[in-house]
Parts: sequence; C-alpha cells; structure tokens
Amino acid sequence: MQPLSDTLRTAFRRVLQLPNRRKEIRRGTLDHIRGFHSDILGNDRDITIYLPPGYNDRDAVRYPVLYMHDGQNLFESERAFIPGQHWRLGEAADEAIGSRSARPMIIIGIDNTGASRIDEYTPTNDPSRHGGGKAKDYGRMIIEELKPVIDARFRTLTDVSNTALGGSSLGGLATLYLGLTHPDIFGHLAVMSPSVWWHNRAILSEVEAFASPERPRIWLDMGGREGVEGLNDARSLRDLLRNKGWRDEADFNYFEDRRADHSERAWAKRAPAVLEFLFPPSELSALNGS
Repeated sequence: MQPLSDTLRTAFRRVLQLPNRRKEIRRGTLDHIRGFHSDILGNDRDITIYLPPGYNDRDAVRYPVLYMHDGQNLFESERAFIPGQHWRLGEAADEAIGSRSARPMIIIGIDNTGASRIDEYTPTNDPSRHGGGKAKDYGRMIIEELKPVIDARFRTLTDVSNTALGGSSLGGLATLYLGLTHPDIFGHLAVMSPSVWWHNRAILSEVEAFASPERPRIWLDMGGREGVEGLNDARSLRDLLRNKGWRDEADFNYFEDRRADHSERAWAKRAPAVLEFLFPPSELSALNGS
C-alpha cells in the first residue's frame, strides 16, 4: 500500500499541474503537396497546408482559408530564405485559435519559384527592370488550378467571405493587385510592407480605378525602419484607400510598426494581429453552426 504522504504528494502535484494542462495550446498540423504543376505558368512548386487544431476530430466542420505567397518562409525554419528566420505562422495560428482571438482557419503556403518570383508577383512589366507583369497569370494559377484542388481535398468554406490572400513585400503588392481584380474571390487581404514603388507606383492607378461594389477587407502595414520612401508610399496607399471608401475599424486597418524593418522576423511579429483581423472571433459562432 502506498504511504499516505506519497499519495498526498502525488495529488498535490496533479493539482499544481492542472492549470498548466488547461493552458496548453493545441497544435495544428502541416500537410504538403509536392511539385504542384501549373499549366498556366508552366512550372512546379511545393504547397504547404496548415490544418488547425482539431481538424481531424470534427468531420462536419469546414474552415475559412488564407492563401499566402512565399510559402517556404512561413512554417519551416529550414526552408526559409534565411534559414531559421521564418514567420512561425503555424505557431501564431495555434496561439490565436487557442486563445479564441481568431477563428480556426486553413492556411495555404504557396512557394515562390525563385527565378520567376519577381515576374509572378508584379502586375505590370517595368522596362527599367527588364521584367515583371505576370501577376495576372499567377492569380489565375491560384484561382483556376490551386483553389479547386484545395477545396476538393480539404474541408474549406469556399465563398468570398471565407477566402483570404496575403503576402509581404512584392507578395504584398501581388495581394493588393489580385484582391482588387478579383474581389469576388478574395474577401480579405493582408497587404504587408507592399512594394508600392514597383513601376513608378503603378498599383496606385489600379486602386484609383477600382469600382467594384464588392470591397475586400484590407490589412495594410509598414515598418518604421523600411525607409522613408517605403513609409511615404504606404501612407499614400492608405490615404487613397480611405478616399475610395475603405473605413477604419470596419473594412480597413492600417498599422505602422515603428521599430520594424523589412524582414521575415518583422512580419512574424505582426502575423498574430493579421490573423485576428482576417478571421475575427466574432464569427466563431457562425463557424460552429450556432
């Protein structure tokens, strides 16, 4: 028979450990599609899929989806452009979901192809840089080739209100362009440190010409250490979006991180707030069907 003192000690340890167990964050899982081929672009790339905690526990639940550019920089440190410096986006999603500050979501990391990145992420050809202008076809790849595969393979909510697009730098530029040209597909945009400068700020003309009755919600940000030009461009874009009807705290959020530079670590720091904006917790009850 176990001594009473040992029994009490064991019970006491369990009491002390109980709150810690309750605070444990459940972790999502990663899946992969290797060598995803695009007939539109004529190339292959890897796709990484983040599935939220509990995805395999409830077969009836469907989830909103965030498509992200530069997928190799998001989840796995060894695959990042600078090894060890990745967004830790899976951990950010786990924390946001676990604290109920964001809805559970599926995240699709779309690898860039290296040499084609600049062409695919820019909406116009810039003669001074001898390239660019394939963002339209890159968007077709996402919409016509990748999204149908994701929707068929995973339990997604497929409508515009549950489909988001995000990226940083040139990925931020591509996100804004594709969101403005496909507001019927992408209802939420994460435009982080966008390369507004591309081709003499041609993206501003795209914003000025926007006339669709469907308006995506937009998160826009910039770091204070990304240069005066970058800050001024972001502020010009902010002001133009407001003039076009986007409203703060309704369908628009602008954030300046004064100490942030142009890096994966800086974007990783802002990732939790971005997820909370894209998939706010007020919609948790709708996801759960209550």
